[in-house]
Amino acid sequence: MTTACIRAAPPAAATLWRAAELSLAGGSRYERTAAVINHGQATDGTSWTLPPLGGNSSSTAAGTTPGSFARPPQIAPGSEGRWTWSSPDTPGMPQPSLKTAWDFMPASWTLQPGYESSYEQAAAWQPPAGFTPVTQLEHARVGTITPEMQRVAEREPHLTAEQVRDEVAAGRMIIPANRVHLEHNLDPMAIGRASLTKINANMGASPVSSGTDEELEKLRWAERWGADTVMDLSTGGDLDACREAILRNSTVPIGTVPIYSMIIGRKLEDLDDETILATLQHQAKQGVDYFTIHAGVLQEHLQYVRDRLIGIVSRGGSLLAKWMIVHNQQNPMYRL
Repeated sequence: MTTACIRAAPPAAATLWRAAELSLAGGSRYERTAAVINHGQATDGTSWTLPPLGGNSSSTAAGTTPGSFARPPQIAPGSEGRWTWSSPDTPGMPQPSLKTAWDFMPASWTLQPGYESSYEQAAAWQPPAGFTPVTQLEHARVGTITPEMQRVAEREPHLTAEQVRDEVAAGRMIIPANRVHLEHNLDPMAIGRASLTKINANMGASPVSSGTDEELEKLRWAERWGADTVMDLSTGGDLDACREAILRNSTVPIGTVPIYSMIIGRKLEDLDDETILATLQHQAKQGVDYFTIHAGVLQEHLQYVRDRLIGIVSRGGSLLAKWMIVHNQQNPMYRL
């Protein structure tokens, strides 16, 4: 997901270009809006037709077109949808996986007789007795179209609500919508292979700069200029109060890096499992929609990063690397 740098005070006038896909059959028709923004005023608009997706490989002498970088979409349930937006001309790249979330069902779910070869559907599975779906994935697994899925379909006009549900069930799409945040101003959106490209904006207060009011101002600018999600990367000030204010005022999903809060008021080496889980639970109860969890750097990787010229550029990753060195244990974010 692309990260956008959002200035707290953008210029009063700027030109925006919006590409909204209107049709995916054959040649894709896009609407281009050239809007001169001046104190909220927008004017003008034109449109054109692009060549068919995948109709011009970049390996040909004709060069590239916007249609070069994806095959015609094959939005379908289960593994049949794995080719959605796949590139036709990337030599050496592996084929899309045949595995979907249907291949990783909880052990307590039972595959119904007769569905051994067609298990990528809700009818194939019997959940445990007394099961009540909570997450979007669980709802998709039992075949439910949630209000959030319906809203995503409204915002992604090339998808139906059924297709949104099927993409969630296959594990190719997520809807970051904490139920607590939904009680405030969150407008559900989706991130996934079949959805439109999304833009994330990073912001956050430091120990020496900004505060809750400034962060809310950044949030307003981020939403105004089209951010689809916002990451609160605050490392200083009253993190709890700032996070609460952002969640109550945001219409887009809010993410955090929980380890930044975990080490406030304590030494890194004192971080333990109880603190990690308590922090995650607390922020989830506040309404945070998604987390950045640094589970990729493992103890066995440290020997390979020790001699890097620029070290570990991820702040969270470097914190956990130090924790692993001090304790001579595996990354707790991975282990838990």
